[in-house]
Amino acid sequence: MVSLFLRAVDLVSRIAAVIAGLMLIAAMLVICEMIFLRYVFRAPTIWQTDFVVFSATAAMFLGAPYVLKTRGHVGVDVIEIALAPGPRRALGIIGAVLGLLFAVLMTFASVIFFHEAYVNEWRTSTVAAITLWIPLLPLPISFGLLSLQYVAELIRRCCGADEAEGHA
Repeated sequence: MVSLFLRAVDLVSRIAAVIAGLMLIAAMLVICEMIFLRYVFRAPTIWQTDFVVFSATAAMFLGAPYVLKTRGHVGVDVIEIALAPGPRRALGIIGAVLGLLFAVLMTFASVIFFHEAYVNEWRTSTVAAITLWIPLLPLPISFGLLSLQYVAELIRRCCGADEAEGHA
C-alpha cells in the first residue's frame, strides 16, 4: 500500500512537471507573438503580459513537487556531507517535516486566497482585467501536490528508500 502511494504521488508530480513545461513553452510562444505584434505591426498587446507572468509563475509552482522528488533544488549540503549517516538521516527528516509544514500552511493560505478571489470576483488591475481566480488556481493545486510529495519524502527517509519502494 505504501509503495502504491509513493508511485501515485511520483506519477502526479511527473504529470505536473510536464504541464509546467508546456506552460513555459506556451509563455515563450506568447512572448514571441507579443514581440512580433508590437514591433512589426505596432499593434497593442493587452492579454499577453498577464498570460506570460501568470503561466510562468504557475509553471514554477507546478514544477516544485517534481523538483523535490528528484532532489533537483539548489542546497548547501556542506554540513550534511560532514555528518555521519545517523545524524544526516535525522537532519533530512527534520528538513522534510519543516518543508511539509510550510507546504501545508501554504496550501491552506492559497485555498483561502483562491476562494476569496472566486467569491468576490476579483480581477487583475491590468487592461485585460482577467478574473483572478483563474491564475490563482495553480497555487492551491501545486502546494497540495508539494505537501503530498513531502509526505512521500518523509516515508522514504523514515523507512529507507528501498523499504518504502518494496525492494527490501
